[in-house]
Amino acid sequence: MIMAVELKLLGVAVIIGLIQMLWAAAAARRQQGLKWAAGSRDEPRPIAGAAARLDRAFANFKETFPLHAVAVIVAYLAAKLGDLTLWGSTLYVAGRALHPIAYVLNVPYLRTLVWSVGFAGTLAVVAAIFL
Repeated sequence: MIMAVELKLLGVAVIIGLIQMLWAAAAARRQQGLKWAAGSRDEPRPIAGAAARLDRAFANFKETFPLHAVAVIVAYLAAKLGDLTLWGSTLYVAGRALHPIAYVLNVPYLRTLVWSVGFAGTLAVVAAIFL
């Protein structure tokens, strides 16, 4: 059985999420030190700059990924895969791959534009479910 491209792209999105998690954690550790990172973190210490932006980008990934994943799975189970879900999944993965980079660069409007690409991808997959 051949795996649907949309499901493979969902796997790629998981990898993107793992990379974001590690990138954000490494940036925070650079600011807070290894002792803080290895401890219980009962006393949170604020992070700033690029580390804070990476943390917020990862938080945003955690908000969008479940919605997109469910949409892809529902489309797959409902046999609604097609051009719209393929393009939607591709847009989501591209947008989510570029989002933390755009966030770190801190270029006005770039982060919003890249986020919108990923969001449009999820909307496309959701639309395919009902068409």
